[in-house]
Amino acid sequence: MRILGIDPGIGICGFGLIETSSRADAKALDYGAVTTMVDAPMPERLKELYESLKLVFEQTKPDVVAVEKLFFSKNITTGIAVAEARGVILLVAKQSGAKIREYTPNEIKKALTGYGSATKTQMEEMARVHLSLKEKPKPDDAADALAAAVTCSLLYREDEVQEVDKFSNSRKRKEIK
Repeated sequence: MRILGIDPGIGICGFGLIETSSRADAKALDYGAVTTMVDAPMPERLKELYESLKLVFEQTKPDVVAVEKLFFSKNITTGIAVAEARGVILLVAKQSGAKIREYTPNEIKKALTGYGSATKTQMEEMARVHLSLKEKPKPDDAADALAAAVTCSLLYREDEVQEVDKFSNSRKRKEIK
């Protein structure tokens, strides 16, 4: 199974492709980042992100896409821009025909390290270890995307649909029959 992890961003959007046939044998195939021009108007940046991601999807042909859910920081302007980028990411993923899985930053941290409050350095190191890489993946955005892909490889079940309960904000699992 080919899993493409995506770390959403408008200035830098990380991606990481892994391949796995079981939970224990994930291998990194490709990773990097898509960037947009900081000075360009937002519609141009979103178009640039869309076109670049379309190429990434065409070249990598993922079966599943693991997208990090948005974490709101104190800067609401940045949060809105990242949310808009995330919409583009989900659109491209849906158009590709790949299955989509979404994980919160804490879910990714817990899956890789066993600790939901792991540091950036710990996450980069665990992504390196899980994928048997010689060095920590760079840029950081690509390391985050690989971490999302590894999380998906550890948690993914073919027959599972995940829904978010709007009242408790917790995950419900529903089996497909």
